[in-house]
Amino acid sequence: MSESARRHLLCIAGLTPQVVTETLYALYREDPARLPTDLHILSTDDGIARARLTLLSDQPGWFHRLCADYRLPPIRFGPESLHVLHDGNGRPLTDIRDGADNTAAADAVTEWIRRLTADDADQVHVSLAGGRKTLGFFAGYALSLFGRPQDRLTHILVNAPYESHPGFFYPTPYSDIIYGQPPDPRPLDSRDAIVTLADIPFVRLRHGLPVSLLTGRASFSATVQTAQQSLGPPRLEIHTAPAQVFAGGVRVELPPAELAFYLWLARRAATGLPPVPCPPDGVPSAGYAADFLAAYRAVLGHLGDDDRVVQGLRPGMDKNYFERRKSRVNRALSDALGNAAATYLVQGFGRRPRTVYGLSLAAGQILAENYTDGSKG
Repeated sequence: MSESARRHLLCIAGLTPQVVTETLYALYREDPARLPTDLHILSTDDGIARARLTLLSDQPGWFHRLCADYRLPPIRFGPESLHVLHDGNGRPLTDIRDGADNTAAADAVTEWIRRLTADDADQVHVSLAGGRKTLGFFAGYALSLFGRPQDRLTHILVNAPYESHPGFFYPTPYSDIIYGQPPDPRPLDSRDAIVTLADIPFVRLRHGLPVSLLTGRASFSATVQTAQQSLGPPRLEIHTAPAQVFAGGVRVELPPAELAFYLWLARRAATGLPPVPCPPDGVPSAGYAADFLAAYRAVLGHLGDDDRVVQGLRPGMDKNYFERRKSRVNRALSDALGNAAATYLVQGFGRRPRTVYGLSLAAGQILAENYTDGSKG
């Protein structure tokens, strides 16, 4: 990780904003060089109000006190770093009371982690301590979906009786007396508290997500569903009425010519026919053109002779046409499926000059609708 890269700390804080300063203190004790460059807090409306009053106000301003006590390097953290979760109607959440609130919170947490992990050079550290259990679960699961090798998931541990004490925010470098909570209101010295940062291992599934989810807003449920589909058994479905392609349950957008090319090769695999070699230079294949146009007509219906694709294939399908369609199909699959596309790509088999092209899926894994005169050998 370069020195100019950002280190984001995202804290899921409920009604205990102390977890923020406790986490920063633990990171400082672990390695000052690993302190975040910026800090974000996600919480309900009440949680953010508490964070603003206790961490950023002039008195006591525990974030500023921590920075001064331990001479921390600059950390970007201000009112703009406090993010209130909203319900489906855009109203601030004061609590998570029903399924709709739960869904809205999950989507918001997922989007924040997707956004923070978008730059490969940056690091994201998610702290689960302090938030509602459901919010912590969503944050941990979202990091599992979007996290990279450099990202980190932790929980803060504080020894009793300092844990959850409303007057304790971090071990001070000097004596600072607070009083225990009933039924044991004995004096305590904040300097004596023990704060530990515990790493939480998590499985990284980012490699299985399609580019569309990594670069654009997606709901928590949609992201989980896509990840699950990428891990499930392969299944390719190609329909001609309407023209649609589903790979592992994920819809893949293909223009008519690319869809027809893919349908042609999928039907060969589904009916046990072998892969095909690419036409040699200067030797267009009339048979390939006929099979491709049969699939093309199945996708678009009856076509006149003035159709541009039909006219372009009158001499037959040449090497350039074959390779261009193959490349576009594979690019669309990769954009839609991410690394999970490998199972569905048009692949080459064998060594040059005897390489042949087709799908590696078994016949039972393909549903490709029949069409007139298709699937010729």
